[in-house]
Amino acid sequence: MATRMREKTKALHENADKRPRAIAKYIRISPDKVRIVLDIIRGKSYQDAVAILKNTPKAASEVLIKVLNSAAANAENNLNMSKNDLFVAECFADQGPILKRVQPRAQGRAFRINKRTSHITVILDAFAK
Repeated sequence: MATRMREKTKALHENADKRPRAIAKYIRISPDKVRIVLDIIRGKSYQDAVAILKNTPKAASEVLIKVLNSAAANAENNLNMSKNDLFVAECFADQGPILKRVQPRAQGRAFRINKRTSHITVILDAFAK
């Protein structure tokens, strides 16, 4: 059953994604609202993405600036890349746990309120020279 387990594990570690990334978990914004802003910055250079986010009047843009800056700092400090050479290769927002709340209504009824959370991932890459 476990044939070539060590070789397979070694191959997985060698082919692991070496691009700089940053992940923000349990952010109290709906993933749908975050995806609107992510679609704007996907594929842009790092400086363009930061400029776009600073001028976007959405609640998700503040969180995305922090995640983008964190990914750029990871690239600089851990992988010795320059911020000028980076662009947003991938970015996505996955759904986190939902905080379920109850709104009282007339005649003893109750309506559910879903407070959604997001896990935001930004992966940068260097321009090919």
